[in-house]
Amino acid sequence: MGFDELFSDLRPGATAQVAGIGRGYSGPPARSVTVTSGLTRLRCASLLKPLYAWAAAAHVADAGRWRRHAEPAVVVSSNADTLALWLSVGPRVLLDDLRRRTGVRWAPPNGDPSRFGSVEVTAAEVATAYAVFAQAALAGDPVADEVMGWMRRVGPDQAFGVREALAAPDAAVKCGWYGGADEACLRTHAVAVLPRGGRVGVLVGLTAQPYTDERDREVYQARVAEGLPVEDDHEKAGGALLRGLLRTALAELGFHRG
Repeated sequence: MGFDELFSDLRPGATAQVAGIGRGYSGPPARSVTVTSGLTRLRCASLLKPLYAWAAAAHVADAGRWRRHAEPAVVVSSNADTLALWLSVGPRVLLDDLRRRTGVRWAPPNGDPSRFGSVEVTAAEVATAYAVFAQAALAGDPVADEVMGWMRRVGPDQAFGVREALAAPDAAVKCGWYGGADEACLRTHAVAVLPRGGRVGVLVGLTAQPYTDERDREVYQARVAEGLPVEDDHEKAGGALLRGLLRTALAELGFHRG
């Protein structure tokens, strides 16, 4: 299935973005792919958590304290631990550090700066930042390598079948899902990093699918308020699309195993 078919099936009001980067010192020249339909920028808080963890390490003097918050932020997507890093280091410090390291400029959210999840991004920006992060890990950056290792430990219950879709059981992944009370869509997103020798492949998919009806929206918000899991809602709304976007981007990159 190609991008045209995937995007032609989008419902009115939906957004889908995908970006992929393949680069490294061996093999073919660097390649990239970016395709977008709908909104230009989306929120994808969970995908930024490993990047925040990487940047925060240089600003938290106590390595043990950094690890206590950074590891669960990445492995189980803990919002409380992410917020602890975000506030203790400071949003501008974290985002400025990532800009210096990756060249990607993200702005703190308007209004309440404590809302780390409100930073808006594009799939291409996330892919660019992850490519630098992944290459740093390959080059021997101990913090990047440790954070990448945590991404490999993200369990199947939080991975939306991404590893299976890419035939990459060893991929480092981070996925996220949310539908805010002020939003008309369910957002489901994923990043996968596939290191192969001296090369790095990065795939990023962002989706925002409209609710099928208002009753579904009410039930979803009630479950969120009660702290109940809602991954099945996101799998139903965007799981197949997300996997299709990543799989197609991987094929476009020509990033082969081995």
